[in-house]
Amino acid sequence: MKKDKITTFRRILAMIGIVLIVLMYLATLIFAFIDPTQSKSWLAASIFTTFFVAFVLYAFNLLLKMIQDKNSKEEQDIK
Repeated sequence: MKKDKITTFRRILAMIGIVLIVLMYLATLIFAFIDPTQSKSWLAASIFTTFFVAFVLYAFNLLLKMIQDKNSKEEQDIK
């Protein structure tokens, strides 16, 4: 993949992550008003989701960086 495509893909992943986290907290707020007895469970799920989404995005970022480094080394070897 070219550097521009990887950068664009990283930005898209970051935006998706932000949207997922915001939607999860919004759902927590809505469900807390609907059923206050389960609000602690929804908050715990939101906190877990926040860390999980961040972890997955970080893992994708590392994989993209490894792919980018591998491609740049191969291009240098060809030259």
